[in-house]
Amino acid sequence: MAVQPIEPRAVLWDMDGTLVDSAEYHWLSWQEPLRRKGLQVTRERFLTTFGRRNDAVLRDLLGEDLADAEIVRIAAAKEEGYRALVREGGITPLPGVTDRLAALRAAGWRQAVASSAPRLNVATILDALGLADAFDAVAGEEDVTRGKPDPQIFLVAAAKLGIPPARCVVVEDAPAGLEAARRAGMRRIGVGTAHGALDADLVVASLAELPPDAFARLLAND
Repeated sequence: MAVQPIEPRAVLWDMDGTLVDSAEYHWLSWQEPLRRKGLQVTRERFLTTFGRRNDAVLRDLLGEDLADAEIVRIAAAKEEGYRALVREGGITPLPGVTDRLAALRAAGWRQAVASSAPRLNVATILDALGLADAFDAVAGEEDVTRGKPDPQIFLVAAAKLGIPPARCVVVEDAPAGLEAARRAGMRRIGVGTAHGALDADLVVASLAELPPDAFARLLAND
C-alpha cells in the first residue's frame, strides 16, 4: 500500500519569552528613552506591556495623543539600545528550543518567527543564537499594521511559508499572542509561567517538557 504524503505543516514561533528570555534586556533598554520623557516605570508595569508593538506600548505609557514622529524616535532609541545589549551580553535559547527546532526541521515542518519585534531585532537574536538558518521565514513589526491579539502577524507568517492557517501550530508565551493565534484559526502551544494562566490547546512550563509527537498530534484530526 502506498504511503500517503503528509500535508504541508508549519510551526510559527513567537520570539521574546518563547525562543529566548529577553525581558531584562527590554527592561533595561526602555529606561533611558522613558526617563528623557520624564517617566519612570516600575518593572511590574513594564511587564504588562511585554510582547506588544512599540506604538501600543508608548501610547499606553505616554498617552494616546503622542505624535507618530515621537513614537518612531523613542522606539528607535530603545531598539538600538536593546540590540547593543544583546550583542554585548549575548543570549541563550530557552530550554528545549534548539532540540525542538532541529527535530521539527528533520520531520519536514516549515518554521517561521512571528514576532512583534522589528525584523532587525529578530536577526540580531537569531545571529546571537546561531539559529539564522533554522527558519524559513520571518514576520516582524514592519510586516503588520496591527499588533497581537490581532491575528495579522500569524496570518502573514503563514502566507510567507505558503501554509494554510489550519495547518499551523503557534508557540507563544503571552495571552495576547495565544489569542491572536486562536483568531487566526491555528493550534496553540502555551509556554512558560511568566504571564500566569495561558489559554491554549497545550500548555507546558518549558519546551523541554513537550512529548516528541506534541506538534503532530495537534494537527492529527485536521
